[in-house]
Amino acid sequence: MLKNNIRTGYRSISPESLAIVRSSLPLALQDKNQSIRSYAGNVVTEIVSRGGILSWPQLLPDLLALISNDDNRATPEAQEGGMAALAKVCEDNKKILDKDYQGQRPLTFIIPKLIEFTSSDKPKLRSLALGSINVFIPMKPQALLISLDDLLRRLFQLAHDDSSDVRRQVCRAFVQIVEIRPDKILPHIADLVNYMIAQQRRVEDEELACDAAEFWLTVGEHNELWKSLGPYLDKIIPVLLESMVYSEEDILMLGGSGDNADEEDRAEDIKPNFAKNKSVRTLANGEEEDEGSNGYAPISGMDDDDADEGEIEEFDEDDEDGNPEDRWNLRKCSAAALDVFATDFKGPVFEAILPYLMTHLKHEEWPYREAAVLALGAVAEGCLPVVTPHLPDLVPYLIFLLKDPEPLVRQITCWTLGRYSAWGAGLTDATMRSRYFEPMMEGILLRMLDHNKRVQEAGASAFAHLEEKAGVSLTPYCEPIIRQFVRCFDKYKDRNMFILYDCVQTLAEHVSHGLAQPQLIDILMPALIQRWNKVSDQSRELFPLLECLSYVANALAESFAPFAPPVFARCIKIIHQNLEESLAAINNPNLDTPDKDFLVTSLDLLSAIVQALDEEQSAALVSGSQPRLFELLQFCMEDLENDVRQSSYALLGDCAKYVFPQLQPFLPTLLPILIKQLDLDTILDEQIETGFSVVNNACWSSGEISLQHGKQMAPYVTELMRRYLEILGNPEVPKSVLENAAIALGRLGLQNAVIMAPHLATFSEQFLKSINTVDYTLEKATACKGFVLCVIANPQAMEKDLAQLFKMIAQYKVTDDTKTPITADLQQIFQHTLDIYKSLIPDMNLYLSSHLSADDLSSLRMKHSV
Repeated sequence: MLKNNIRTGYRSISPESLAIVRSSLPLALQDKNQSIRSYAGNVVTEIVSRGGILSWPQLLPDLLALISNDDNRATPEAQEGGMAALAKVCEDNKKILDKDYQGQRPLTFIIPKLIEFTSSDKPKLRSLALGSINVFIPMKPQALLISLDDLLRRLFQLAHDDSSDVRRQVCRAFVQIVEIRPDKILPHIADLVNYMIAQQRRVEDEELACDAAEFWLTVGEHNELWKSLGPYLDKIIPVLLESMVYSEEDILMLGGSGDNADEEDRAEDIKPNFAKNKSVRTLANGEEEDEGSNGYAPISGMDDDDADEGEIEEFDEDDEDGNPEDRWNLRKCSAAALDVFATDFKGPVFEAILPYLMTHLKHEEWPYREAAVLALGAVAEGCLPVVTPHLPDLVPYLIFLLKDPEPLVRQITCWTLGRYSAWGAGLTDATMRSRYFEPMMEGILLRMLDHNKRVQEAGASAFAHLEEKAGVSLTPYCEPIIRQFVRCFDKYKDRNMFILYDCVQTLAEHVSHGLAQPQLIDILMPALIQRWNKVSDQSRELFPLLECLSYVANALAESFAPFAPPVFARCIKIIHQNLEESLAAINNPNLDTPDKDFLVTSLDLLSAIVQALDEEQSAALVSGSQPRLFELLQFCMEDLENDVRQSSYALLGDCAKYVFPQLQPFLPTLLPILIKQLDLDTILDEQIETGFSVVNNACWSSGEISLQHGKQMAPYVTELMRRYLEILGNPEVPKSVLENAAIALGRLGLQNAVIMAPHLATFSEQFLKSINTVDYTLEKATACKGFVLCVIANPQAMEKDLAQLFKMIAQYKVTDDTKTPITADLQQIFQHTLDIYKSLIPDMNLYLSSHLSADDLSSLRMKHSV
C-alpha cells in the first residue's frame, strides 16, 4: 500500500510524512522477515523513481555502508536487504544514476563498490551485486569502462562459483561485454568457449544453460568476433544439437496436446499478433519503413513471417507462461545460435550437422526426430546453397513427416518446410514444381486443418511464409488455397483465427489483383463477411480482421465495391465510439482508456477502401459518413498515440489523392494541425522511431494536399517552408523522412513559386541533396517541377548550387509512370531554365565543362540544347 501510495500520489505527500518513511525504511530493510525486506526495497526504489536521487541524498551512502558492514553490526539479513534494495534502485533508475550532480556521478562510487561486493562470502550478495553491474554494462558508463579490467578479473574468479545464480550472472556479464568491448573478450575466447560449453551442459539449471547459450548467439552476431569461433565449431555445434532436444520435463508439460482442435481456447491463450504495419506511407523510393513489427519466430514453428533475413528471433520474456512452446528457452536459444552460425560459416556448419541429421531424422524416438527437423530448419537460410543438392531427398521426407503420429513433429516440420519454401517457389521447371513445390504446398495446406491446434497454427504460419516467397506465381493455385482457408474459417477456434487472417492478407498482398476474379471473390468474401458480422466492436479479433480486409480491399480494387458501404460505416462507428470513450476517460480518471488499436486498424481500412474504389464510389462513402469523416479525423490527428497519428496522416494523404473535393472544405481546420505535427520538437526521445514515422506521413500528406490545393496553400507557405527546412537540415532525421520533406517542399512550389522564390537560397542545397536519392517516380517529377519553377522566378539565388541543379537536370530520367498532364512539360521547363542561365552566364560551355562530370555533361547535351 505504501509503495502504491508513493507511486500515485508522491507530489501530494507532505515533507514530514516522507521524512518519516525515509527514516523507517532502513529498519525495514534489516527485518528478519524476507518479505518485509523485499517490500521495503520496493518502496525505496519507488521514492527514488518519483523524487530523484537528490530527494534522498543519504540513501546510497547508507545502503553501501549497510552492505559493506564496515562496523560489523549488520546482520546477514540486513546486508541482504540492503543489497536487494540497491539492486532494485539500480535496475529502475539506471539513467539517473549516471547523471552529473554538481560534478559528481553516483555510478562513480557505486560501480567499484558493486565489484567489491562480488567478493562477499554470501552467494546472494555476490549474485545481486553482479546482477546490478549487468544492468549498467549496455549503457557503457565511464565509471564502468574505467573499472572494466577489474570486473573481468572478478568474472574469471567467479566463473566456477559454487552458486549457479552467480555463474548465471557471470554468463550474462560476458555476453554484454561482447557488445560493448569485444576486444576484451577476444584474447580469452578459447577459455570462454570451454566455460560456456560446460555451463550449457548443466541442463539441471535450464536458466543457467540458456544464459550460456546466449553467448554463442551474441558472438555469432558480432562482426568483430564471430570468426574467432571458427576453430571451435566442432565443439560448439554438438552442444547446440544436444540442447535442441525436448527435455523430459518439457515433454511432461506438453502432455495431452493431441487431438484438441475442437476444444475452445482459453482467453489467456489468445494473443493478437500483427505481421505488418500498413500505415507508413510508401516512401519516395517505393520502400516502406519497418515499424518495429510485433512478429516473432518461435522455434516451435508458429510464426516466422517477420524474422530478419530468416533469422530466428527471441520470444518476449514477458510472454512466459510455463509452456515450453511459449517461452524463450535453451532449446530455442540453441537453435537461434545454430541459425546465426549457419549464416556466418555456411558450408562447415551443414557438414557438422549432416551426420546428426542422417542418424536422427528417422530416429525411433520422436524427440530426436523433432530436434533433427528443427536443426534442418535452423540452417535453412544460411546454408541453403550447400543444402540445396540434398533437398530433392529431404523435402519428400519432410512432407512424409507431416503425417507423423506426434503433433510436435508435424508442427516443427511445417516450420521447416516453410523455411525451405523459397527453394520450392523458385523451381521454374514444370516437372520439378509438380514433384516438389506442389506437394510441399498441399502438405502444408492440409496441416492447416490438423486435429491439433498447434499444428494448425504452424501450418498456417508456414503457408503465410510460402505465400511471401512464391508471390504472384501462386495465382493459378488461388482457388484450392482459398477453399482451404474457408474450411479453416469454419473450424478454427479464436487463437488460430488470428494467424488465418494473416494467411489471407498475405495472399492478397502478393497475388494482388489476381485475387479479383469473380469465382475467387464468391468463395472468399462470404467467409470474411460472415466473420465480420460475428465479431463484436469490442473484440480484439477485430484488429487482425480489419487489417486483413485492408489488404483484400487493395487486391480486389473496384470489385470490393459491393462490400464497402457497411464496412466503411462500421469503421466510422468504431472510430467515433473510441474517441468518445477516450474523452470520457480524460474527464473521469476512473474509466479505462480505450484500446487505440481499434482506431489504428479502422483508419487503415478506411485508407484501403478510399484507394481501392473509383473516385465516385469513394466520394459517396466519404460524403455520406455519419459522423463526418474529417471531423473525426481532426481528433485522430491530435491523438496522443503515435500509431493513431501515423494512420491519421496516411488517411489524410489518401483522401487528398482520391477524394479531394470532399476534403477541401475541412482544410482550414486540418492544415494548422498538420503544420504543428511537422515540428521535430514534438518527437519524444523514448518514441523516436514511431515519432519520425508520424512526421514522415505528415510530410507525405502535406505534399499530396499541395498538389491538389494549389494557390490556396498561399497562407501556409511560409510556415510550411520553415518546417520542411528544419527537417531537411537536421542530421538526425531518417533518409526516408528527408525525401518526403523534399518532395513536399518541391510540390509546394508548383502553384506558389512566387512566394517561395525569394527564399530559394535557403533551401536549394538541402532540396537538391535529398531529392537526389529519390527514385524517378511521379512524386519526384512533381517536386522537381515545383522547385525549378522557383528557380525560374529567382535564377540569381542559385549561384552556389547551380552545378547541382544542372546535374539534377542531366541525370533526370523520364519514365512511363511520370507521364501525367501535370508533368508533361517538365522537359520543356528544364530547357527554359537552361536557356535563362545561358543568357546569364557569359561562357555556358566553359561553366558546364568545369562543373559537371563528362558523363553528366554528355547526358545534358543529349537531352537539351546547351
